[in-house]
Amino acid sequence: MNEHMGLHQQSGSSYFLLVTAGIILLLAIISYWFAAKWNKENTSWLKKELKAAIKRKTKTMRITAHLLLSLSIIVVIVHFAKDLGKEYDVNSLNLEAAIDVTEDKYYGADHSDDSVQYEMKIPTSGTHSPHDLKFGFYKDKPSYEMLVHNLEHGDIIIYYHADADPKIKEQLNFFVNFREAGAGILAVPNEDIPAGKEVVVNAWTKTMELSVYDEEKIATFIYKYINEGPEKIPASIRRGGGTM
Repeated sequence: MNEHMGLHQQSGSSYFLLVTAGIILLLAIISYWFAAKWNKENTSWLKKELKAAIKRKTKTMRITAHLLLSLSIIVVIVHFAKDLGKEYDVNSLNLEAAIDVTEDKYYGADHSDDSVQYEMKIPTSGTHSPHDLKFGFYKDKPSYEMLVHNLEHGDIIIYYHADADPKIKEQLNFFVNFREAGAGILAVPNEDIPAGKEVVVNAWTKTMELSVYDEEKIATFIYKYINEGPEKIPASIRRGGGTM
């Protein structure tokens, strides 16, 4: 794996925001503690002037604590909003890695509820189920009939070995968050991956086999072929797949 690339890692600025939020929250907790402490000290035995001073001080500290707590929440919201806006942007996958992609034979695109005997061991077209699958990371392999339907809608399927390195599975869990219009990503375990290959990546009538897992090549494949199927469905209709 190209671990040096770290597509799924948080940026330094993101960590800075979280640390900042943590420090602000700690200051808010300390402020609440002082406010509570001073409030307890404000007893009826104290002189009127001293009681009034402690009350003012307690109120000021409590307001400060509220402001600090609100600020910490705002910083956390900014952190996650920034990640949602940038981390899963398909354009960030345009790494221009050299990829070897096979243009597969087109076997049709009819719909059928029957099981299909595919010409290809890992099919990229052909008669398929009228139902597709939700985007995401799968621990069990769905039927090819449904998977081919996803390809028809421009989805990318990344096939991996069920016993793959946990680091590979972690990276695939990251990739499945990407969307382009109504198309998405599925990561699926598959016993049909050819011997000597670590992953197989499919789009409609497209296959890329990798002997060694390479996140830059997978990222480039996704960027190039996502939402390029013959039947594009708007995101407002598909809503993460599994809707057709």
